[in-house]
Amino acid sequence: MKNKEALSLKMKDGILSLIDQQKLPREELWLEVRQPEDMIMMIQELKVRGAPAIGVAASMALGLWVEQGMSFEDTTRWAHRYREARPTAVNLMNCIDRLLNVPQNEDWRSEFVRTVESIFDEDVQLCEGMSTQGASLIQSGQKVLTHCNTGGLATVGAGTALGVLRKAHEQNKQIHVFVDETRPLLQGGRLTTWECEKLKIPYTLICDNMAASLMQSGEVDHVFVGADRIALNGDFANKIGTYSLAVLCQYHRIPFTVVAPYTTIDINCSSGSEIPIEQRSSEEVKGVFGAFAQLQWAPESSQVWNPAFDVTPADLVTHWVFEDAVYRKEDIAEGVLNHKT
Repeated sequence: MKNKEALSLKMKDGILSLIDQQKLPREELWLEVRQPEDMIMMIQELKVRGAPAIGVAASMALGLWVEQGMSFEDTTRWAHRYREARPTAVNLMNCIDRLLNVPQNEDWRSEFVRTVESIFDEDVQLCEGMSTQGASLIQSGQKVLTHCNTGGLATVGAGTALGVLRKAHEQNKQIHVFVDETRPLLQGGRLTTWECEKLKIPYTLICDNMAASLMQSGEVDHVFVGADRIALNGDFANKIGTYSLAVLCQYHRIPFTVVAPYTTIDINCSSGSEIPIEQRSSEEVKGVFGAFAQLQWAPESSQVWNPAFDVTPADLVTHWVFEDAVYRKEDIAEGVLNHKT
């Protein structure tokens, strides 16, 4: 497989490595994927995260095993296991399905690896398209708010929502970014701030429950978020807390924009009510949990509800930004998403 390098992962001389996102921002530790089960562990433990990055990482791991001689039958078996590693992020499933459609013939290994390389390259191109399209919505001097992490750590390109903000910054639009901390695993506080530091984008970190007050004070001009799965009617699932922002934006008359590649659309999902929502460990809510820290503050017996995502109805969305265009409610109502996949 050709050497590939991104902020979130790299393939060099036949070795696939992922940056351990649980260690950020204090430590930049790279983990080698040495055996098939490593990838499942890294996905489920959020060492690699972000819907596009998960799809690309799993694809590259399969490509590596195929290149090393894994049989067609074993490749198919592991592909199905990877596909089920996280239930909400549809990019993973779409990438795996592309690989499962590679025909079994005498040239299947070469075609499989070429498809993996295409998946990586396509994500880079998709990010560039989304960034350019989305940046057109930002005016000079605006203050924007974003949730979770949607940059180079969540993709293998510039990112989705954060990619848009990066492009606006590169265009010298003098933006300022408010970064939601993003409880319970602090993807905003740990990862988006880390990326903003590297990109020299001016930012202010806030707790999630400060967003309403900030909007009330007139300090937010636009909200940009990513997505893990988009239904054909425009409803979408994203990191828990996204729906709250959409409701707040409607009340305060602030544009609310979702940015995602076409690979995030689920053609088998007519509305958000059909999107499966991953439930995660109670330990993530009862304290600070993960390789970056370990501290429990709630009683061990506490009952916990910990959905990883929520669903935002299309009625609350101002713009849907894809790699080729910016869509509005009337476009979605006319069924434009049916023709994008």
